[in-house]
Amino acid sequence: MRTTLATRGHLPRWLHLLLAAVLAAGGLLTAGSAQAESNGGVRVMPLGDSITEGTQVPGGYRIGLWQRFTGGRYRVDLVGSQFNGPNNLGDHDHEGHPGWRIDQIDANITNWVRNTSPRTVLLHIGTNDVLQNFSLATAPNRLSTLVDHITAAAPAADVFVATIIPLSNASQEAGVRRFNTAVPGIVRAKANAGRHVHLVDMHAALTAADLIDGIHPTANGYDKMAATWFNAVRSVPGTIGDSGGEFSTEAVWSSTDKWGTWSNGGYTVRNDVWGSGAGPQTIWANSFSNWGVWANHPNTGGVKAYPHSARNIGRNLSGLRSLSSSFDVTRPGGGAYATAYDIWANNNAYEVMLWMNKQGAVGPLGSKQTTASVGGHTWDVYRGSNGANAVFSFVRTGNTNSGSVDILAVMNWIRSRGWFGDVTLGEVQFGFEITSSSGGMDFVSNGYSVSFS
Repeated sequence: MRTTLATRGHLPRWLHLLLAAVLAAGGLLTAGSAQAESNGGVRVMPLGDSITEGTQVPGGYRIGLWQRFTGGRYRVDLVGSQFNGPNNLGDHDHEGHPGWRIDQIDANITNWVRNTSPRTVLLHIGTNDVLQNFSLATAPNRLSTLVDHITAAAPAADVFVATIIPLSNASQEAGVRRFNTAVPGIVRAKANAGRHVHLVDMHAALTAADLIDGIHPTANGYDKMAATWFNAVRSVPGTIGDSGGEFSTEAVWSSTDKWGTWSNGGYTVRNDVWGSGAGPQTIWANSFSNWGVWANHPNTGGVKAYPHSARNIGRNLSGLRSLSSSFDVTRPGGGAYATAYDIWANNNAYEVMLWMNKQGAVGPLGSKQTTASVGGHTWDVYRGSNGANAVFSFVRTGNTNSGSVDILAVMNWIRSRGWFGDVTLGEVQFGFEITSSSGGMDFVSNGYSVSFS
């Protein structure tokens, strides 16, 4: 089940993990019969073998896929008779059966489909037919029959049929490739017959380097599968509903691309997931002023992302009479991050950060120089370098979620100290410098603007 909250027209908080406390032991929910987790969303059945179940990485591709669903504000209900995965997998239901071949799935599929009524089926099956060398020549025929049984039991469902992922063993990989060669023709024949069947080239999404044991993907490999499934279902309208459900009309633009960029009103909004070890992050925007992200970055050190809205200035300090900005944010009570301006000068030779609030184990670069009241706030001032440019960080002595700041006064204060001269200002950026947000957290800009003359 999921609780949806809508405030001020921004992204609802989907990831309230209601089952964690009562079902988790050591952070994992062990395999077993389905617990009928249902949020009333579009019913999607992950169907297959241990790769669907998530052997080696419990939850497998379903973790990243669920995160993309929630990050994109798709209301999806995973269905199936099986149940496993970690707490950050919000819906643990699936139909993944370790060791099973196509014929074994086929023997049960009609009952499974009738019991769960999926709107969409994600089918990845055939790996065990290859591993067990089970009548490989007729494996494509068995796959065709399985798809027929799925579409007969759920004629309105969309069925996404994947080529199977690589295997490390050379002779087994040759069997994989022979099997996969037949899959496009099977899918095409079903589609030509009027059935809602679609091809997903999963084999192309991974390499043997993405396998942890020569058969099952690593966590990163599973996430590549998740991305491939997500892109496939998003390409077919209705298969996972509309982004945001009842909130779908609120966001003018959104992106899961780590470099996603949108221009509006003379500003540029960027997702900017630039750090190593980052998790999934979805950005949405109604305007340059009202935007936000859902981010799920692990509890590890180092900045993962700086989603922000930016306005370019393009003037020397001496050519400015005024430069100010206002802001209003809603931010999480957990994680590790700073809500900050990032102001660039002289082709990024100088970086000035204004920390309006901070949460968790984060801190500025360099050493503290002084405490100063300037620009309408009192700051602890730090000076340092990141190896590429000088960094001046102004850390507000008390957190605030809204207000205004006289940026020109801050820049002239730095100039008066002799730390730089009559520099040319580039972008004034404002956003959230996120180090960790495990489990998924919402960061929202309710209002933001930059004015200068």
